[in-house]
Amino acid sequence: MNFEDIYCFFRNPPPLYLNQELAVCYILDILLQGDSYGTELIARLEHESSTYRLSDTVLYSAIKFLEANGTIVGYWKKVEGRGRPRRMYQIDAEWVGKAKELAYFWERYSGTHPKSADDRALSTGS
Repeated sequence: MNFEDIYCFFRNPPPLYLNQELAVCYILDILLQGDSYGTELIARLEHESSTYRLSDTVLYSAIKFLEANGTIVGYWKKVEGRGRPRRMYQIDAEWVGKAKELAYFWERYSGTHPKSADDRALSTGS
């Protein structure tokens, strides 16, 4: 290692991989926008963010958690031009309110949701 390596690291930092807690909130944020499937969730994060990545292991662990709690529901959908059906996910109607709360955590963490005056007051203790 040399000093140039340090400068390169900060000019082009490596992506940060989401843990399961962040993955749950990210998945809910996307599913609030419409049904999706695993590969699309990963690809969308990579496309929309140069900062974050999501591994298959963490993604499917988070999906399993959400399904086990009844938060999301999986179903099979036949896709034109694809040999086998794709496993799609959607938020259970009873969980939409809670999903919005959790999605907000992702939006705040990732910087996709601007802080409101109330948020700023909470973070400064005012």
